[in-house]
Amino acid sequence: MVEFSNLKCEITDRDFADFEHCYLKSVNRTYKYFTIKVRLFKVPVTKVKINLGLYQRLNGLKPFLYNVTVDGCKFVKNPRSNRVASYFYDFFRNYSNLDHPCPYDHDLYVDKMSTQYIDHRLTNTLPFPKGSYMFKTDWFVYGIKRAIVSIYLTLS
Repeated sequence: MVEFSNLKCEITDRDFADFEHCYLKSVNRTYKYFTIKVRLFKVPVTKVKINLGLYQRLNGLKPFLYNVTVDGCKFVKNPRSNRVASYFYDFFRNYSNLDHPCPYDHDLYVDKMSTQYIDHRLTNTLPFPKGSYMFKTDWFVYGIKRAIVSIYLTLS
């Protein structure tokens, strides 16, 4: 069973973008989700790189299995070009408006991504060992780090 424990959104360039929403919500004991919405101030965005990292808590956060960097614009055109990135992209593809290639000339969001969906992917699709994890994404636009999003969760 997956439980969200924290969500951190950090903008490193406030002239470029800002988070309008970045929160976890617990509707009841079994239905929990997170929502992220970022406003882009300098559009259109035509060059994006994303660094995806998975970390496990073992006496501090340690890299766990995956740490890849992909060209976001090329990747969305051909998601099968990187199987690891594709696995993580499939987590939020149906909850997001990041479903088309560049340019991005609108605000970006991941809306109401629930623990049930993540639980299914982490236990049935590609089983992970129980423990505490952080999924971290660093977003580079035009070669400059613009944002960091970290999702903390526990798999029990």
